[in-house]
Amino acid sequence: MDSAHYLRFILSLVAVLGLIFAALWVVRQRLPGMMTRRAGAAGRRLAVVESLTLDVKHRLVLVRRDDREHLLVLGGGQPVVVETDCPRAAFTLPPAKPGTATPETGV
Repeated sequence: MDSAHYLRFILSLVAVLGLIFAALWVVRQRLPGMMTRRAGAAGRRLAVVESLTLDVKHRLVLVRRDDREHLLVLGGGQPVVVETDCPRAAFTLPPAKPGTATPETGV
């Protein structure tokens, strides 16, 4: 075989792999949106606000339903409701004072 055959083989392989990856990208981009509603769609009533792993079997989950939030512990035998109608956080972190060290900057 001469070098023209090898070059044709490599270019064909690259083209086929490119088509496969393009098809996978299209499927991942298009199909989930066609099968389910988007996260910001109107009429969405249920959402997981935040989740925290406690240990290997247990997970703390903050769930929002309509305008109410509920704190649940999932895992083990049955889910446990820790708190219902959790108030939303109404605080903000104060700005850092000049000249003090912050964890983000380390200065």
